[in-house]
Amino acid sequence: MLQIKLICVGKLRERFYIEAYQEYAKRLSAYCRLETAEIGEQRLPEDPSPAQIAAALEREAGEILRAIPAEAYTVALCVEGRQMPSEGLSRLLEERAGSGKPRLCFVIGGSYGLAERVKARAELRLSLSEMTFPHHLARIMLAEQIYRGFKIKEGSKYHK
Repeated sequence: MLQIKLICVGKLRERFYIEAYQEYAKRLSAYCRLETAEIGEQRLPEDPSPAQIAAALEREAGEILRAIPAEAYTVALCVEGRQMPSEGLSRLLEERAGSGKPRLCFVIGGSYGLAERVKARAELRLSLSEMTFPHHLARIMLAEQIYRGFKIKEGSKYHK
């Protein structure tokens, strides 16, 4: 069974985000072993300098890189990543499941994104959209797309 780990900077606090994520995690339990690791988002002043942002991203990067499982195919979600349709994500899930190393890790940064060394560690840089979304919502959107990917693979009418 495919093992999927989501490494997310920041903790879900709003009830509606928590409930939405729990729903998709429950649905995904039939298709994969899902693990979620939350990395604390570094606190920054109201109007941080580029140097302060870079330092915070580097501190987060250390924790993120330690949380990535050995031999996991890693996907960094970032604005400059490539976009793919739901069918493409479904193919990625299928490829990883049949790879002999069925570990897949997705990394979602915080408000200021991810440090370059985290993106460099990833085999794939993925963008959910050209639009900007809160990182907490991106977690739910990713979980839904992973679920949709499995439903596409099984030929379900969920994906129309």
